[in-house]
Amino acid sequence: MPGFDAFERKTARKLDLATRQIALQIFARIVLKSPVDSGRFRGNWQVAIGSAPTGTDDAAEFPAGDAVDVKGPIYYAKMTAAEATMFGANAGDIIYFANNLPYAQRLEGGYSQQAPAGMVALTVQEFQSIVAAIGIELSFT
Repeated sequence: MPGFDAFERKTARKLDLATRQIALQIFARIVLKSPVDSGRFRGNWQVAIGSAPTGTDDAAEFPAGDAVDVKGPIYYAKMTAAEATMFGANAGDIIYFANNLPYAQRLEGGYSQQAPAGMVALTVQEFQSIVAAIGIELSFT
């Protein structure tokens, strides 16, 4: 049926777009909730499709200007890289967010006074509101 084929293509495009937008919003919230001392921890967040990111960013210096809930140079650099990666994401892809620094789990567990409740767990709790804010509603009627 010609009408159904067009509907199927349009729905697939919308689901792909929704996947990208939701993943980027999750990543942005994780990065913004991350504690910032030297900037190394925030600067080590990575996103990948299909397999978990490996390695760390061992830059000698990270630009100043970021703080918890503040969009500074590190935040914008991370989001630019994430947008480039997510450009190829489709619905059904496995998307990984990782921070491979040895102290990342300790920070997620509340070690930092800047992020006593962690970053990832809080963002997971916000999933439904993220989806709602993007305006995703699926109806099968």
